[in-house]
Amino acid sequence: MSRFARNLELEGRIPTVGASAVNVVKFKDYELQYSNGMPIRYVAVPFPVAGQPRSVHRAYVEGKDLLSGKPMMRAVIDALTAPLTAEEKRAGMPPAAAPEPRLLAPGTEDDLQRLFKEREWTDFLPVVLPTEKRVAAMLRGTSRKPEEVVSRTGSRELTVEKAAVYAVMAGARPEYFPAILATLTQAPSFGNSTSSMANMIVFNGPVRRRLGIHSGTDVMGPFSEANSVIGRTFTLAGKILGDLRLNVGAYSTLGSALQYNNLCIAENEELLPAGWNSLSVEMGFKPEEDVVSVGIGWSYISSVGEAQSAHPPHMLIRDYMRSLYGSAATIVMDPTVAGLLRDVHGFKSKSELGRWLADNVEVAASTFWGNGVNTTASMPMALQGLEPFAGWMKAPPDTLIKPFTNARSIQVIVAGGNIQTTWFATDFRFGRGIPITPWK
Repeated sequence: MSRFARNLELEGRIPTVGASAVNVVKFKDYELQYSNGMPIRYVAVPFPVAGQPRSVHRAYVEGKDLLSGKPMMRAVIDALTAPLTAEEKRAGMPPAAAPEPRLLAPGTEDDLQRLFKEREWTDFLPVVLPTEKRVAAMLRGTSRKPEEVVSRTGSRELTVEKAAVYAVMAGARPEYFPAILATLTQAPSFGNSTSSMANMIVFNGPVRRRLGIHSGTDVMGPFSEANSVIGRTFTLAGKILGDLRLNVGAYSTLGSALQYNNLCIAENEELLPAGWNSLSVEMGFKPEEDVVSVGIGWSYISSVGEAQSAHPPHMLIRDYMRSLYGSAATIVMDPTVAGLLRDVHGFKSKSELGRWLADNVEVAASTFWGNGVNTTASMPMALQGLEPFAGWMKAPPDTLIKPFTNARSIQVIVAGGNIQTTWFATDFRFGRGIPITPWK
């Protein structure tokens, strides 16, 4: 919302007011205040907004703005016309976002650990203190200059040196640093939302073996140093760079335990069935390229029990996917499942499986629209008459629809120990992978 309001104000020169549910606006997080080049004025309505009857929405408009207490339309008019306040004219770095000094005052181990926790620079597990010596050693893992910018969030910049600080804090080794830098180009994509969003980090290519990023038995468990510390670095960067502190910028109602290491895994490329490409190759990279991919999503459903011929894996996966949000999915499956799908059920590639799932996952129209995320994302297109959403909106509630309209949005990752026919059905969506070699 703040991004759209900013674009209208800066590019269209149109005075704009953001409208949102009060459960988001009341936190006044860094993005809402400072990522826009200006503070955006807001009005707030009760939560929930999505999926409510027209009568409820009308009551919101005819009611009061929950921020100012004024009648809603009076609050909107005032926000559009009132002169800027002194606070709204401020320039430069906001006080809450002022950078910390490059070096902290010396202190004891206990005092510094306490300071990091008080300022929420940790995941509340002990960190390795980032001394000058340790950060310098980490920087030797890359040829990039310490002041080079890796990513930006508004006026906040993540430099190579800051990334080295986070990597030290997480317990990483210098040889991990190029992979960490490539991953942090996506920071602070930390899955911060009112709902339980999280990230998934997947490595492909020779880097998996070179760094020992685990792809086999217990791949998602706490049994690999590389998986644990690379994933944790992303968490620390997300919290600190995004200024995510409890009830300040972090406002998920339940949160997600997946955020501790962001499902950081490698794909088990050695056990891919014939004709099945790795995630990075599916994205257009060469098998010999070192690539990391970062996805974001909400749901993570674990299969229980073994696959049987009476109801083979792809049908069970189809059934699980009915519970996922919307239009993207990532299936993480053990090599035994991939082998069955390839050798017994005839899926010669991941894309064939994705097409089958897109054609066969069906949900009732009422179930689709009953998910507030779907309503928020898809209802505007339905109201514009865009298909298939317009047809789904008019369909009787029990009409079966196929929500995965783009088979290419269904990704498959093969990982695990080749032990049991299990998988995870998730709604994580990946962007394009990030090459690691340029960060060496």
